[in-house]
Amino acid sequence: MNQLDYAALAAAPVERDPFPYLLVEGFVYPQLLSAITGGLPKLERGGSFPPASLSMGDAARDLFAEIQGPRLRDLVAQKFDLDLNDSPTMVTLRGYCREKDGRIHCDSTAKLVTVLLYLNPPNDAWSRSAGCLRLLRGPGDLENFVREVPPENGTLLVFPNSPHAWHGHKQFIGPRYTVQLNYMTNDNKARSELRRHRISAFLKRFTPAA
Repeated sequence: MNQLDYAALAAAPVERDPFPYLLVEGFVYPQLLSAITGGLPKLERGGSFPPASLSMGDAARDLFAEIQGPRLRDLVAQKFDLDLNDSPTMVTLRGYCREKDGRIHCDSTAKLVTVLLYLNPPNDAWSRSAGCLRLLRGPGDLENFVREVPPENGTLLVFPNSPHAWHGHKQFIGPRYTVQLNYMTNDNKARSELRRHRISAFLKRFTPAA
């Protein structure tokens, strides 16, 4: 059974300011969201984890499989007029936000497209803008933003990587679950990035939580 609202994605407009992106609220069907989030592992460490390194419920595992499938790939390619047929995927899960997270940046040049899927319930912190990703006009000012995205209720954010795709968020410390899917530029870069995440996840098993 599909967990994702592809019709909503197909209907979503591509915004151009401050860089090309699209946003779909409720991309995960609301009636399925609780089963997915209930099966996510409890993460008390920052950083990104490959799903294969984590224990999770069936609905959450199915989500990771579906989000890497051809239907999403084809829609993203169509929306941004890209050829992603030969682009390998890298998918990770973040579950805990640290003091240092959210600093203004553009994504690695190894990534053609970034897909973010937020799996958090509403939170008073989001209403105060803490932890809400901002799409920025430049690297110098977190307040110089065009769009702010609360990381909740299955919201989907997609943008091609570019030297102008600046983003970041105000400091938030605590649980903040994000599935990140990237379509990569080539296999070597994809393997290098994924290997880095796997090594990091392995080492964290032997490092006491701060």
